[in-house]
Amino acid sequence: MAESIWIVIVNYRTADLVVDCLRSVVKQIDGLPSLHTVVVDNASGDGSVEKLMGAIDREGWQDWASVHPSDRNGGFAFGNNAGIREALRSAGGADYVMLLNPDTIAHAGAIRALVDFLDSHQRVGIAGSLLENAAGSAECSAHNAPSPLGELESGARLGILSRALHRHTVSPPLRKEAHECDWVSGASLMVRREVFEHIGLLDDGYFLYFEEVDFCLRAQKAGWKIWFVPESRVIHLEGAATGIRNIVRRRPRYWYDSRRRYFVKHFGRSGLVLADALWAAGRTSLALRRLLRLHSGGIEQDPKWLAFDLLWGDLRSFFDGRIWEIR
Repeated sequence: MAESIWIVIVNYRTADLVVDCLRSVVKQIDGLPSLHTVVVDNASGDGSVEKLMGAIDREGWQDWASVHPSDRNGGFAFGNNAGIREALRSAGGADYVMLLNPDTIAHAGAIRALVDFLDSHQRVGIAGSLLENAAGSAECSAHNAPSPLGELESGARLGILSRALHRHTVSPPLRKEAHECDWVSGASLMVRREVFEHIGLLDDGYFLYFEEVDFCLRAQKAGWKIWFVPESRVIHLEGAATGIRNIVRRRPRYWYDSRRRYFVKHFGRSGLVLADALWAAGRTSLALRRLLRLHSGGIEQDPKWLAFDLLWGDLRSFFDGRIWEIR
């Protein structure tokens, strides 16, 4: 087993959720004596730091848990990077770093399952957990890379097209066995130290969303394998940490900024234009099928102003210069 395992949890005004998450981690300490957890507080400004430190002192967790206050909220990747740097600088250096969302509860053995898998698969750089919702149902956490063709598939929602483009479907049907994939959910994943040494840390140009997609693809391009490990089971109370629980709500601007950054970095500016054009074509076909009563599924569950925010936001980025700043 690896000598040193670090868990990084980023908190922004979710201290109560973090404490619940830590309670699920402490139950696994006996099997992982070399484990340490750092909670990075992204300048919550709501007393989170004091509440977290108080809980650690009250529960007697000082030997394996600590709080790292940040002076600003630089986003999810920014907060994780602060914790990762601390892990890599620690005495002896972390062998494995696990990124764990504050709105998660790790089932017994979840951490050990990832460690054991990485120990026995030396070319695997990143391993991700099986995520369950609050009701206990498994959700897709092993994904294909977003691509222009994937945007066509997601926009059209047409069965025959989805079958033809199944390799480009970002969230394919859940598979119960461990398998290789393009990326795993950042809610619960473990990274081998050598991956950070090889490709660097997360890109903190992403404020929130797409950062783990970008990181996994960079690792994959550098020769590392990404695997989904269903023996590691983690409850994910999705949306509890971000406040985005209802998909009908309008998505925040940073989601579109992150999507744009991802496509420009991995497909170029022309790739972003192609992705938008294919998504718009697919969505137009869906709207026409609905008008002709050839499609019963609704687009009413889409976030409000989705097409406008996506297409106009990307077009505007060419004129205001933001797209030219993406590297």
